[in-house]
Amino acid sequence: MPLTLSWTDVALRIALTVVAAGAIGYDRGERGRPAGLRTTLLVALAACLAMIQANLLMPTTGKTPDSFSVLDLMRLPLGILTGVGFIGGGAILKRGDLVLGVTTAATLWFVTVVGLCFGGGQIGLGIAGSLLGVAIVSGLKLFERRMKQERTVQLSVKWRGDALSQNEAMALLDAAALRIAHMTLRYEAEGGVCELRCALRERAQPGRHDTPEALVELAQRPGVVALEWKT
Repeated sequence: MPLTLSWTDVALRIALTVVAAGAIGYDRGERGRPAGLRTTLLVALAACLAMIQANLLMPTTGKTPDSFSVLDLMRLPLGILTGVGFIGGGAILKRGDLVLGVTTAATLWFVTVVGLCFGGGQIGLGIAGSLLGVAIVSGLKLFERRMKQERTVQLSVKWRGDALSQNEAMALLDAAALRIAHMTLRYEAEGGVCELRCALRERAQPGRHDTPEALVELAQRPGVVALEWKT
């Protein structure tokens, strides 16, 4: 980090920060994600300006006590990272087994570090980090869409007692590659109706909510009163 900065240096650092954060923020904003274009730009610029300010203050360090106080300039960017940590923590939500906002928090933290790199004059490191960030945010979308993820689904089946046995029901779940996390079997003596409620674990591509073929066949079997599948 040079001791003296020209306005050309300052303009270059700010411009590169805007380009890097804008590329990442545009991709997220286009997909309707939190931490879109404006948010990423503001966070990255705040980090960049903090490092530029620290750079501009560097000539004042090391002075004698009767002229200037000795400054710990790294506290400024470290404070920026701490503040972004609070913002990122507020962006993460947990709803049951579903955790939302982790990528948003990571994006904010990442563009902050990119802004610190450009603001501190590490142009090559900032460019490399920006290219990797854009590749991860946008380039891995196709791979992530094809990657199967494990998730929890809810299944409720009602049938007349003579239409299906518990072992047959378990065999159908095995055929659909569904693992039982926990289950409840309820029997109504008056109507002779059995009800199976269970939480299942399955591997599926993101955005896929179709019912397994084995369960569709189960719903069409004679004697099955109702089948409910919740993803």
